[in-house]
Amino acid sequence: MSQTGLFNLRAVEDAIVGTEFAGCLMHFPSVASTNDLAIEATKGGKRHGVWITDEQTAGRGRGNHAWHSAPGDGLYLSALISPPVSMPSALSLSMQVAVAVQAAIASVAGFRIRDEIDIRWPNDLLLSGKKCSGILIETSAQPVPASGPAMLRHAVIGIGVNVNHTEFPAEIDTIATSLRRELPDPSQPLTREPLVAAILLALDAEIRLLIRSWRGINNQPDRDLTQFSTWISGKRVRVEARDDDPGGYTGITAGLDPQGFLRVNGDDGQPHTVFSGGLREI
Repeated sequence: MSQTGLFNLRAVEDAIVGTEFAGCLMHFPSVASTNDLAIEATKGGKRHGVWITDEQTAGRGRGNHAWHSAPGDGLYLSALISPPVSMPSALSLSMQVAVAVQAAIASVAGFRIRDEIDIRWPNDLLLSGKKCSGILIETSAQPVPASGPAMLRHAVIGIGVNVNHTEFPAEIDTIATSLRRELPDPSQPLTREPLVAAILLALDAEIRLLIRSWRGINNQPDRDLTQFSTWISGKRVRVEARDDDPGGYTGITAGLDPQGFLRVNGDDGQPHTVFSGGLREI
């Protein structure tokens, strides 16, 4: 573990005592990809861990999109988790992680949930309609048993947040922003340690909820997910082309199905289910 540079790892450790992430944080000034570090660790049998870096030189988003990384301005971390749940249950992780990151940003920076810090299903967070955070989850399944569902082996949750960026490359400046840019007074940079701690605390709570739900012992009422995102219902969107639907389509978002996938009532008169990201408001 490293405490070099300007990142205070001990402050985060002190804040997350009692979570599954306590005692397994690692910080690096620069790496190619925190997700790659986590995936490599699983090959040695590791089941938990958090990798944090000031800069990613080969960070990637969903669909192998590049993630712009400025040294020290952004927060880049990957969390390795291994909850005992089925693969179908793990499909809800994308939305749960987004809710956790949204809650953390709101608590640290003071933005209002949904009204200011919005979730664009399933893996982007927006401030003032511009992307400030992206999530990439990579899962692995255990061997399929003779009976019963396939079980999750592990999930690597990659999270990137634009924290203190004051400018972006011209090609993304109109669609990207940072927490600092959207503050009432952007003159002072934000410290990243409180945000890391808030993300891990919220993520730990979501993982516990996922496990309870899988075991059928969740005694909390189902959440109204529209309270977290304007994109789940009533949003006119274009769903970008995929290999199984090369033309893409347009329509109105119509909530989530029981597995957490987005429903879209298409302009072609057909109901569609969106299984991965790639939608834009029109």
